[in-house]
Amino acid sequence: MYTASQLLDKINKYIADIQFTRTPKGLYEPIEYTLSLGGKRIRPVLMLMAYNLYREDVASIYEPATAIEVYHNHTLLHDDLMDRSDMRRGKPTVHKVWNDNTAVLSGDAMLILAFRYMTACPAEHLKEVMELFSLTMLEICEGQQLDMEFESRGDVTEDEYIEMIRLKTAVLLAGSLKIGAILAGATAEDAENLYKFGMQIGVAFQLQDDLLDVYGDPEVFGKKIGGDILCNKKTYMLIKALDRADAKQREELNRWLNAETCQPAEKIKAVTELYNQLDIRSVCENKMRGYYTLAMESLAAVGVAEERKKELKNLVKLLMYREM
Repeated sequence: MYTASQLLDKINKYIADIQFTRTPKGLYEPIEYTLSLGGKRIRPVLMLMAYNLYREDVASIYEPATAIEVYHNHTLLHDDLMDRSDMRRGKPTVHKVWNDNTAVLSGDAMLILAFRYMTACPAEHLKEVMELFSLTMLEICEGQQLDMEFESRGDVTEDEYIEMIRLKTAVLLAGSLKIGAILAGATAEDAENLYKFGMQIGVAFQLQDDLLDVYGDPEVFGKKIGGDILCNKKTYMLIKALDRADAKQREELNRWLNAETCQPAEKIKAVTELYNQLDIRSVCENKMRGYYTLAMESLAAVGVAEERKKELKNLVKLLMYREM
């Protein structure tokens, strides 16, 4: 068995060694730039870890694992453009270094490259893997569309929000794990339990992000606190605050949501105070831990020795509680 750290080193080296020899360079340089920014590589590492539950020859699936990472970075490249984000992982985003059109076209090329890398999987698994991969990509688009629609709605429910983050965030973690299991020859039951595990932990991760945007340490979290509050993002925190508030608290919260001009620090402080009054932090923590518990139950149902699942458990614990 490999550790998560060892698998991260292996996939990082594999991705770093990729050289694009096709032209024009103007299409491929932004792709090289994007992949060079690094990141946690959680999704390909999870695929390799799922595979490693059953088999040791992890090098045989580096290309499908790379497909997941290339696809994930494709979504980030387009997200940055849609959100007009200037920075990604401490560096200027592609549309800032180059331009909007380049970001669109290079992002499209990354999607095609992701398909090409994924088709490197063995023929006996190709149809099942590609059906899952394409469904996952479609669901992520659905989640992104829902997220955009929520921006103009004031009546987003808790269930709608959970479904949105399941689609936008969790399905790629789930798909990565299931593809790893399929490629390793796992039983259909094991592959499905790993899929559930990824889905549940993915929802927990996003709830954690919502929480950390308000209560995290900026030095650890890696970005300024209160960004979701400033842009009135429909997070789990805001949805539950609106749901739990009395008439006076709801009026105050809506005043900040509808304010056309305000001092950012003042708005963050005021909304956070309302969250404190409504005990939103505990509400979010409990929801997050509920999904974490479900995820551990799904992992426990996977039919391999507990010792082989230990590294996967430890990685998830580290990611879940690194900033809590």
